[in-house]
Amino acid sequence: MPVPGVPLPPPRPPARAAGPGVPPPPPVDGGAQAVRPPLPGPPSLSVTPVPVPVPPDAAAPDGGPEGVVPPSLPGRERLLGGPSGLGTAGLRLVPPARGAARCEEPAAYEAGAAREGAPAAGDPVPGLYHHPVPEPDPLRVEEVGRRIRAWAVDEVRAVPPEWEDQFDGFSVGRYMVACHPDAPTIDHLMIATRLMVAENAVDDCYCEDHGGSPIGLGSRLLLAHTALDPLHTTPEYEGEWAASLQSDAPRRAYRSAMDYFLRQSTASQADRFRHDMARLHMGYLAEAAWAQTGHVPEVWEYLAMRQFNNFRPCPTITDTVGGYELPADLHAQPAMQRVIALAGNATTIVNDLYSYTKELKSPGTHLNLPVVLARRENLSERDAYLKAVEVHNGLMRAFEAEAAALAAACPAPSVVRFLRGVAVWVDGNHYWHRSNTYRYTLPDFW
Repeated sequence: MPVPGVPLPPPRPPARAAGPGVPPPPPVDGGAQAVRPPLPGPPSLSVTPVPVPVPPDAAAPDGGPEGVVPPSLPGRERLLGGPSGLGTAGLRLVPPARGAARCEEPAAYEAGAAREGAPAAGDPVPGLYHHPVPEPDPLRVEEVGRRIRAWAVDEVRAVPPEWEDQFDGFSVGRYMVACHPDAPTIDHLMIATRLMVAENAVDDCYCEDHGGSPIGLGSRLLLAHTALDPLHTTPEYEGEWAASLQSDAPRRAYRSAMDYFLRQSTASQADRFRHDMARLHMGYLAEAAWAQTGHVPEVWEYLAMRQFNNFRPCPTITDTVGGYELPADLHAQPAMQRVIALAGNATTIVNDLYSYTKELKSPGTHLNLPVVLARRENLSERDAYLKAVEVHNGLMRAFEAEAAALAAACPAPSVVRFLRGVAVWVDGNHYWHRSNTYRYTLPDFW
């Protein structure tokens, strides 16, 4: 999918908070982890950003690390191959060499073919196309977990005592560290972590598990959205609106998370995020409308809804979390928009597959891709689930092919780095779903 090269505009580095960061782990050479050097005490922790390969004649993007080009990778593979080391397994856009074992999709697997024995807890969905990632750095996981608990429980009061076990079981620190291995500091990781927790508070409290309902959802979402996209009104009414942002946990979480985000993002990054959150809220409303009327959508209708009600706001901030900026005109390229949409769609079907058993045990009918396939294409539960795996695999292959083509056609350093960041977010998202046995178990279809 060729796109014309777009010259980088003059860089405008965002303001950066100077908070402490936990150093990323050392590179892994030949599959063996190097010995971690002793870490200094918390007050003096520093970080070395993950090197990002760039073309030899291109300057590193302002605000990001200097480019490093591995001498052993020639030509296009040098550009697209990606960095090495713990946590960077997904940061490469070159298809593997023939016979290379890069994914966990058995070559002979077919949706209708039976497998011996059910997968064990923590196993990937059999036949699912994905890329394994190393375990995230435990020091970063621990520190992010400590900070996000303090923020969610004490600072914004989004997690009452009776929900704390569920909050801990969500393992959001492990999730975000796996998805953002190139974050230069813990403060950068916390940008994504707060927003993730805030989005889940809205989903739980307004839509689903903790008192959510489709009735009146539009009003609740609109008012919560003003915590991200503020109301501009007269002084007479501004005070009442400002007070409303403290009226419930979702709005408190949105307002606070967005405030932290704005401290480290540029104006264009913030506007991009608001746009993607509006997309998310529109998807919530479509699903709520179907729930109110008892409508089971056609498969293509469901996939359209899931393109909006999905993870897109998370990988779209990968440059902010990484401490650099993908310029607005490059982000807006149709080819980039397609890549981001495919990544969001694939990761959301991962959620459908891993949460399938959990949702079946919940009251009412929860729409997910296997349920819709079973109803609309007259498939058994097993065959519908296995077909959903095929749909995911098609989306993943399309995402990887389009990302590689875009990186080759428009090799601006920020474009290549952003594409790698989205790719590793996709891998980290699968890792978290697969490994979170507190929340998810797989159906016995094999």
